[in-house]
Amino acid sequence: MNPLNSAPAGGNRAAVRVTRVSDSQWQAVEDGLVVGSGDTSLRPDGRLFLSIDAWHGAAFDRIADAVLADLATPLYTLVDEADPDTASAWERAGFTPARREWGHLVPTDPQITGLDPVQCPEGVTIVPAGSAEEGPLRVLDRTVREEVEATVGWHTMPAEVLPRPAGDTVVDPSKYAVAQEADGYVGLVRVVPFLRQPRIGLVAVRADRRRRGIARALLAHALGSLHTSGKAWAWAEVDESNTAATALLAGLGARRAGSTLELVRR
Repeated sequence: MNPLNSAPAGGNRAAVRVTRVSDSQWQAVEDGLVVGSGDTSLRPDGRLFLSIDAWHGAAFDRIADAVLADLATPLYTLVDEADPDTASAWERAGFTPARREWGHLVPTDPQITGLDPVQCPEGVTIVPAGSAEEGPLRVLDRTVREEVEATVGWHTMPAEVLPRPAGDTVVDPSKYAVAQEADGYVGLVRVVPFLRQPRIGLVAVRADRRRRGIARALLAHALGSLHTSGKAWAWAEVDESNTAATALLAGLGARRAGSTLELVRR
C-alpha cells in the first residue's frame, strides 16, 4: 500500500486530528475530511503489522504518532522497496529494515519450467485444490509451521497479514493442494487466484519427507493448473536468505521483479 499521494512535507500536521475508532483502526481528519487511516493485523506468529494510508505526509506522521502512543512495540510493516517516499515516511516514525523479500514472476508453461505435472515421487499423489480434507490439512499446516519455527523461524516466510480468527492459519482450505502418501498428507501448496496475477503463497513439505521431489511435484501441479486456466505467470515471494527456494525458482525460469522490505519499530 502506498500511503502518500503527495510529498512527505505536505499538509499541516497541527491541523490533523487522529481518533482511534476501534481496537485495530485509527482515522485522521483534517477540515472535516478523512485524510488517512491506520490499521493493524496480527500475524499467526504473534507479530503485529501496521499499515497506514494517508493523503499527505502530515496525516501519515500524525497517524503513526497516535498508533505508537497507543500500542506497545515491536510493530512491523511492509513497504515496496521501489517506493522511497513511503520508506522515508516509515523511517520518520522510527521504523528500520528487518529483512527483505524478493518478488518473482514464475512462468506456468511446463515447456518453460521443465516440470511435468503428471510425475510424482513413488507413492505420492497430489490432491487438487478444493479436494483436501480440512482436518488433516490443518494438522499438516500446524506441523510444517512448527518445524519452520524450530529452525529458520516463521519470520523468514512471506508475511501473512490477512484478517483471520485468532489461531487460524488456514483461512480458506479450497486454496490448498496437498501431497498425499499412504500415512497421510505430507506437503502442501497454497495458490491465491488473484484476477490479475495468481500468487503462490506457500509451498511446504514435512521435514521427514523432504529431498524427494515432493515440493517440485506440488509446484508442477499448481503451475500446470494455472497454465491450463490461461494464466501465463504466477507471483511468488522468497526471503533473500532462502537460497534453496531462490535457486528452485531460478531453475523454473522465474525472474526477479521487485522487492519488499519488512520494517520494525522496536
